[in-house]
Amino acid sequence: MYKQILVPVDLNDKGFSDKAVELAVWHAKHSNAEIHILNVLPGIHMSMVASYFPKDAANQMKIDVKNQLKEFANKHIDDNVVYKVHVAEGKAYTTILDYAEKLGADLIVMPSHKRSKIDKVMLGSVASKVVQNSPINVLVVKPQG
Repeated sequence: MYKQILVPVDLNDKGFSDKAVELAVWHAKHSNAEIHILNVLPGIHMSMVASYFPKDAANQMKIDVKNQLKEFANKHIDDNVVYKVHVAEGKAYTTILDYAEKLGADLIVMPSHKRSKIDKVMLGSVASKVVQNSPINVLVVKPQG
């Protein structure tokens, strides 16, 4: 059914992104799909932000995050499932949607953080914005309890 599954993960949220990957792996096994693990970094190349970091800091950060993503994927994705890891930079929900289009994804599987009502009003939810704006299916994994 699915051929390209995009799974945006937050490496700072230990124990939750793995549930989204677990569901993506299940779907990938049942439809012989490829999984794309994506981590979106904030806009660290913006001139105002970049001026506060050493010249090579942004590239080093991307390399470090990619290595962490590879470790995460090796731990949570079975050997018989094809996957790739991606590190991007930008606004989370638009970058996720851009990557889905770029990869030809036909499913996005993503965690949704438990937020207070004030957080939702003030900040919105990345998952909510992806669901609202995605032209493809989005499977949102909710926190348990």
